[in-house]
Amino acid sequence: MIHSLSGGSLQKVKYANFAKVEILEGIQKGDKFWYVCCGGEQVGDEVVVPLGITNKAVSAKVLRIDKNVSSQVSPVPFSKAKQIIKIKQ
Repeated sequence: MIHSLSGGSLQKVKYANFAKVEILEGIQKGDKFWYVCCGGEQVGDEVVVPLGITNKAVSAKVLRIDKNVSSQVSPVPFSKAKQIIKIKQ
């Protein structure tokens, strides 16, 4: 932690819900990633997520949801986190 008296600045803490998902299709099928929830997801839901550099939309299954995760302890940096596109119907 950077101490504010030594010239550093403290960032404002952010909070978000994160979902751990398993990719269901493509070359990365079976891989697991963390995404910011778009709202309303539940464990077991099938969702559409952006994947890779091109953000190709692929299907995934929600394995776990962590609520109100602080930016200080998030599974991926908030600046790099991608968001779930939608819940599949």
